[in-house]
Amino acid sequence: MARLFSATPANDLPPTPNYNVCPTNRIHSVRRSDTGRRLVGMRWGFIPHWYNAPNDGPLLINARAETIAEKPAFKEASRHRRCLIPASGFYEWTRDEAGNRLPWYIYRRDRKPIAFAGIWQDWRQGDNVMSTCAIVTTRANPVISAIHHRMPVIIDRSDFGLWLGEEGKGAARLMRAPDDDLLAFHRVSTRVNSNRAQGEELIEPIAQQTDPQTD
Repeated sequence: MARLFSATPANDLPPTPNYNVCPTNRIHSVRRSDTGRRLVGMRWGFIPHWYNAPNDGPLLINARAETIAEKPAFKEASRHRRCLIPASGFYEWTRDEAGNRLPWYIYRRDRKPIAFAGIWQDWRQGDNVMSTCAIVTTRANPVISAIHHRMPVIIDRSDFGLWLGEEGKGAARLMRAPDDDLLAFHRVSTRVNSNRAQGEELIEPIAQQTDPQTD
């Protein structure tokens, strides 16, 4: 990850691999600093500076691209504190006729790492500082909309510098859905519905069927 993002890694990064990242977990993030890009650990769950405690308000794991520049919690971060959040893939869910949640694993067709668009905020309480982040989302493209109407904004490697603010203004144009042919998906075990589940088998396909409309 450090080589991919041309970033200097911190010495307190969260352990990997983690096949079931959940809100409030510490995750990897790449952000700009005075000395260049840094690969650091952050809490997935953005905490606005006015919260008196991490649970003082709604858990902010996502920021909508359409309103990010207007929301009081996000507008300063969207201008000055953007980050990249690496992942091998992500989960979304559909429901069957009985209402059961059916998980799908979504990943790049070429199996390369994904870089989500993110924003970050250092939340302070006395001498304690917690780095927190949220993933920027947008309306899903036609492929992913079969599973969910929203999806993370994915930043292409050629646009890392623009999103991080290293190349001037213009990052807003990156907050869009990726091309339809970038991602693929398959059904996975409902074990991932538990935040205690771990292991590489969580992302393995459970059947040849990959059409969410006929599940």
